[in-house]
Amino acid sequence: MRVDLKRTLTALAVSMMFLWITEPLGAQEKTYRIDVLQVVAMSPFQNAYKGFVQELEKNGLVPGKNLTINRTIIDFDVEKAGLWKKMGLLMRIKSESSRIADEKPDLVLTIGTPATKYAKDKFISAGIPVVFTGVAFPETAGCKSLTEAGPGFTGSTVYMNVKDALRIVKYAFPSVRTVGIVHSDEETAMQHVNEIETVSTGMGLKALTKQVDKNDHLKPAAEELIAQGAEVFIVPLDAYYGLRNYEAWKELDELIETHKIPALSFVYDRTPGAVLYLGSDYGYVGSLSGQQAVKILKDGAAPGSLPILRQQDLNVMVDVERMQALNIQIPIQVLQIAKPVH
Repeated sequence: MRVDLKRTLTALAVSMMFLWITEPLGAQEKTYRIDVLQVVAMSPFQNAYKGFVQELEKNGLVPGKNLTINRTIIDFDVEKAGLWKKMGLLMRIKSESSRIADEKPDLVLTIGTPATKYAKDKFISAGIPVVFTGVAFPETAGCKSLTEAGPGFTGSTVYMNVKDALRIVKYAFPSVRTVGIVHSDEETAMQHVNEIETVSTGMGLKALTKQVDKNDHLKPAAEELIAQGAEVFIVPLDAYYGLRNYEAWKELDELIETHKIPALSFVYDRTPGAVLYLGSDYGYVGSLSGQQAVKILKDGAAPGSLPILRQQDLNVMVDVERMQALNIQIPIQVLQIAKPVH
């Protein structure tokens, strides 16, 4: 009897010791690895990245604690983007995506259209979930539609309803009938301008457009549009305006001063010269991708089952000082929904 009791107590003690040893191992928090791939360092993309990381932190995924983030930014000289340079960029994206796929992160975030379009298939085929952000037109990046990405990936878009944006243009400048747009041959810019042209015709607006090379000065093209009757300039989603320290914007600003013609930016990011800024908040859109990443990593959601997210209402920002300098009056209805520039 005593022997059996002794054996029982010994077995119980061994079991308790085993549980005590193994319990911390089982209770260890899972750690995750996310790789980030983007082309070109731009302030809107940085805002999207920050929004993404902040959303992860809100949901308990904290860099340096239970999360490792490896970010790769591919440098690309947009100004010298000839055929061979573009081929070189494509090869670089392919090379980096292969390297990342071999390292098997838990998830990949792609920022912008090129990184998403040319890298996602490599990650998806390796079984790595993909979430994108900073993409203006999802279908251009390889998605099925504006709301559905496809198997293995999902994301958020900065797409804005052009009709809503043009409606605000008409509210802000009721007498305007002709808008001018100078743009480059960048894929996103071409698609954005084409949509503006198409939608404007049904809204009583005429869109005058002029395509320039990324190395060209804006002034001659803008002056040509002014001569044709442009009353307001619209700046589309186009990296051209950020080149050479915002050279195109500065040239447009000089023309605005001379001709007293206002400019509106369809990018929600303050730059020199615009009176109004319309568009999606990149930081908020980045946070939407963070929400999707959390569902994939913590809840086990399949990326393809998650719809593409976007900001439903346009952000409007107004530069009151610019308005006053140009002696422009904007209706109170627009000013009431606009935030001051920051």
